[in-house]
Amino acid sequence: MATTRTSRTFTISFPPDLAEQVERLAARESRTTSELFREAFRVYRAEQIRSSLDEINQAARKMDHNDYRAEDVERLVDEVRTEIWNETRK
Repeated sequence: MATTRTSRTFTISFPPDLAEQVERLAARESRTTSELFREAFRVYRAEQIRSSLDEINQAARKMDHNDYRAEDVERLVDEVRTEIWNETRK
């Protein structure tokens, strides 16, 4: 029976002073460095998403959307999702 890995391993490098900070913080919080970096990535990714949403909201505020009705929203969301999907497949 073949086993399937539930995680992937990444190798990263840090200058010695930063590596010491990482190790001290992980020890202080009783966490592994892997847990620390997973959390750091989650926070980073959440900030990227928040930033993208802020940009979208700013652009939307600048657009003339007075002619949109509630029933237009689903269609517009589908159109944007299709555009994003097509761009990611390029």
